[in-house]
Amino acid sequence: MENHHCAVDHFENSGFHYTLSMIRGKYKIIILYWLNENQPVMRFNELKRSIKNISFKTLSNTLKEMEKDKLIFRKEYPQIPPKVEYGLLDRGKSLVPILYMLCQWGNKHKDDKLL
Repeated sequence: MENHHCAVDHFENSGFHYTLSMIRGKYKIIILYWLNENQPVMRFNELKRSIKNISFKTLSNTLKEMEKDKLIFRKEYPQIPPKVEYGLLDRGKSLVPILYMLCQWGNKHKDDKLL
C-alpha cells in the first residue's frame, strides 16, 4: 500500500483523522450526497423524505453538527409555517470529490465475490 504520510506524529493529529471527524456518523455522508444532488438548497422535510430511516431528532442534530463544522448553511425564513433550507458551503462542496470516489469504488467492487 502506498504511504501518503497523512499521519503526522499521532493518528489523532492527522489530516485523515480530521477528515473522518467531519464525516463521522451514520448520516453525514448521506446528507452531503443529497444536498449536492439537489443544489442549491433542500428543505428539512425533503431531506427527511430522502433519508427514509432517519428520525427528525437525529436529522436535526446532525444538521446542527454539520452547520457548526461549516459544511452546510441553514437559512430560516420568518413565516408561518416555518420554512428552513439547507445547502452546501464551499467547505462541504470540497468533500464532493470524495463522495464520487466512494461511488466509483462501490460500482467497481459491488459485484465482487467475497468467498
